[in-house]
Amino acid sequence: MGSNSVRLVVYERLSRIATPLFNEKDLCGLARGLEANKRLDPAAVAAALATMRRYRALCDQIGVARIHVLATAAPREASNGAEFVSAVEAIIDSPIQMLSGGEEARLTALGVISGIPAADGVAGDLGGGSLEVVDVAGGAIGAGESFGLGGLRLQEASQGSMKKAEKIVAEALKKSEVLAGGADRSFYAIGGTWRSLARLHMRQTGYPLNVTHQYTMDAGEALDFCQMVTRRDVESLDSIEVVSRNRRPLLAYGAAVLAQVIDVMRPEHIVMSALGVREGHLFDLLSQAEKKRDPLIVACEELAWLRSRSPRHAGELVPWTEQAFAAIGLEETEEEARLRHAACLLGDVGWRVHPEYRGEQSLNLIAYAAFIGIDHPGRAYLALANFYRHEGLIDEALSPRIRELASTRYMERARALGAVLRTAYLISGAMPGVVGRTRLERRDDTLALVLPSDLAPLGGSRVARRLGQIAKTAGLSPVIAVE
Repeated sequence: MGSNSVRLVVYERLSRIATPLFNEKDLCGLARGLEANKRLDPAAVAAALATMRRYRALCDQIGVARIHVLATAAPREASNGAEFVSAVEAIIDSPIQMLSGGEEARLTALGVISGIPAADGVAGDLGGGSLEVVDVAGGAIGAGESFGLGGLRLQEASQGSMKKAEKIVAEALKKSEVLAGGADRSFYAIGGTWRSLARLHMRQTGYPLNVTHQYTMDAGEALDFCQMVTRRDVESLDSIEVVSRNRRPLLAYGAAVLAQVIDVMRPEHIVMSALGVREGHLFDLLSQAEKKRDPLIVACEELAWLRSRSPRHAGELVPWTEQAFAAIGLEETEEEARLRHAACLLGDVGWRVHPEYRGEQSLNLIAYAAFIGIDHPGRAYLALANFYRHEGLIDEALSPRIRELASTRYMERARALGAVLRTAYLISGAMPGVVGRTRLERRDDTLALVLPSDLAPLGGSRVARRLGQIAKTAGLSPVIAVE
């Protein structure tokens, strides 16, 4: 229960990659009038309680086993907050966890860490009633602070004046020790208003991938954009239709807060995080062993089990492609090896699609999948490798937009991996227990596919042509050898 929105999310189960089965929000505006009256607005309370009755009925209908209810700034600070909480507990038949500002900041940090394990900077969660900022680095949570700068509260405190709102924000944030320690690092922006800003920026700049999680802006560009939003009438903004009408009234206030964050903190980048307090709470419930699992690899393993002909075969491709990359002289960083691992697991998720569309459909499925633990260039790597695995090393059918996200280095490795996977699937027929008995190795100026004698019949002319495509990427000659 936030200061602006009340949301129900039902998850498949508690896991490293919590998958939503149902997700609904209602913008009840609990913080409306809180700044002036110190009480929750009666109409907002009535709307929130009606929404809670619906959510309780939905939980019963879906068969929810455990309910967790989190409440943030508005119920915490209002003089009638306890009364409201009691009414909600009676409806939901479950205790409410009232988060302090410090606890809200801690869960915000955990949410960012759960989705971006390598996060290094400051996480900031902007709600309707408050802004929480907390230092994150190397999976550790540092100091946190809470400010009464939520969009609804700021709108009321400024009486609708953007200049006054900017002064309020500047006065509050100039005292932030957390932001002061974030220079030249990243600011991780959380909250519906900031996600709306990101969607607007993506549309205005023609960004090729409509995924807000880990969308990254240069801090200078983000500052210019926010200042433009605060100066203009929101309805006159280009592409404003991508922002819901319910979000538009607070858009400029969110931009004002982000602009001042940038001014005080001086970060290098602004990184959007779709994961915040709710996901941080779920992450907090996991065992230490589960927390340490790589969320991208876990997600790709699940997709392989759900959609591949043989998940075991997908797993066998990981060491086989590592050996292949070594044979053709393609070095990898630790992150590149991780992406190759993920791409191998995803190599067969499009097999049920019509053959003429497998490359395109696989690319879209992977590029827009609900992955965490991966940035946008990484998404492009995975999607392109799968495209080339189905279509071959041709670019005519490939949209140039997705290639804009991949560096030259990523493009080279995606093409090579696509060629290697095409050969592996031709040898194995997508069945397990085969590729692990073969190997690719360099012999002087040749690239040899080594087959055991009992698998020699698999080495036909079509395999030779595919092997030739791999060899060509390294300037080698192909040969099939039988031992």
